[in-house]
Amino acid sequence: MSQPEPTFSVIVLTAAPTGMGAEAGGSYVKIDGREALLRSVELFANRDNIKQIQVVFLPEELEEGKRKYGGHFGFVGVKVAAGGPRWLDQLVAALPKVDPDASHVIVHDGARPAVPYTDIDALMAEAKEDAAAIALTSPLRTPLVEIDEGGAPLAFASPSRFQQLLTPQVLTVASLKELAAKKSELHASKYRLLKGSPLNVRVGGPGDASLLKAMINMLPKPKPKANLNPFEEAQW
Repeated sequence: MSQPEPTFSVIVLTAAPTGMGAEAGGSYVKIDGREALLRSVELFANRDNIKQIQVVFLPEELEEGKRKYGGHFGFVGVKVAAGGPRWLDQLVAALPKVDPDASHVIVHDGARPAVPYTDIDALMAEAKEDAAAIALTSPLRTPLVEIDEGGAPLAFASPSRFQQLLTPQVLTVASLKELAAKKSELHASKYRLLKGSPLNVRVGGPGDASLLKAMINMLPKPKPKANLNPFEEAQW
């Protein structure tokens, strides 16, 4: 007996990734006139098996987020929530609003707008398999050096032993509930890794805008669907 097709609720986070040395704020950097956050949300618009999109703001940014983006979000029924300061806190805040008919949750960093639609297709197709969580990764190209708190080198490591962890990622709803109950990240052993595009880089600040614009321009373009609303048309 074949498994039913998975259905997805999307959670777009605006906090900085925990433990990755990244700063919050990248979601709001404008790339060619439009914020990374809007571009990240649009990655998931107009997909039949995506039933819901949520954006989670830091509590102190919620009202400003509603004021600034509410009109755009209204076109595709994007819901908003508040949580932070960690990714984990934002996921816990979004959990009560997850569509009850969703079998999986797609977690995405709002500061990563340069994701090929083919990577998203592959990620959702992989969710048909029995995996608690699936993450996109890309290879490292150069050796790593471990440093101490003062910046002094401690050891070198081969890039072949590491991968860059990207988003979007997919979790089953059960896995998200486990994460929320334990208030800790899922163990790495629960993830299935899927090769992603090296164009999928994170906006760290305004200085990255030109780089991200170039990356977005290099992405493959999906064929537009008919009868798009104005917000969805912007992604094409």
